[in-house]
Amino acid sequence: MSERTSYLPGVPCWVDLATTDPAGANRFYGELFGWTVHDQGAEFGNYGMAELRGKTVAGIGPVPPGSQSPPAWSTYLASPDIDETVATVKEAGGMVVMGPMDVGDAGRLAFAQDPAGAFVGFWEAKDHPGAQLVNEPGAVAWNELVVRDAAAADRFYQALFGYELEKVDGPPDFDYVLVKVGDDGVAGRYLAGAEVPPEVPPHWLTYFAVEDTDAVAEKITALGGTVVRAPADTPYGRMATCVDPAGATFAIIRLPDQS
Repeated sequence: MSERTSYLPGVPCWVDLATTDPAGANRFYGELFGWTVHDQGAEFGNYGMAELRGKTVAGIGPVPPGSQSPPAWSTYLASPDIDETVATVKEAGGMVVMGPMDVGDAGRLAFAQDPAGAFVGFWEAKDHPGAQLVNEPGAVAWNELVVRDAAAADRFYQALFGYELEKVDGPPDFDYVLVKVGDDGVAGRYLAGAEVPPEVPPHWLTYFAVEDTDAVAEKITALGGTVVRAPADTPYGRMATCVDPAGATFAIIRLPDQS
């Protein structure tokens, strides 16, 4: 289902980009994915809501003043009660770094660092349910947690939302689990291998669907971005890992069931 009006607890429901160059990001992703970005005004820190076909798909905003954090995409997990989620974060060994806080009438958010070192957001929806369009070219297709301490990550997220973790078959040194809510796989957890440079911190990686991975990878380069892992076929689709002109990492994928 591509159009969404709600999300079950624990399901990734939103992604946003904190960047040192919001105007440049608006141009880059606008040209790349066909987004139209609407500035929400100074009251909301000039946060931009990106739309595709009139549906919200992602957010773009400035890195908070005084922050030393590099530009990065963040994943937000749906929470039915942000205060309860934050309490569980603390009990499970995570560190709350922002919130809980109200975002106008849109909803409530919190941001935390999990015990494996990755930052993750939580969203309690009010008027804004999250992404209204997913799994179509230009919209989010997948969210993947990349860590070096799989056991710590697995314990933490299971404590938060009671996920079922289903191991994905692969070589002996391949450690990937499908994160499931009910019968549905909603995200992935990957134990970083040698292909992930040691200086890359644990993180949630956002995948955007595209119609042609190779063509979009070429366009990323033409727009000033970088392709750090060339397009390659996988059982889940042809994908590539990229970096935007300001330095934020994201991935693109052509889903196998796309026509």
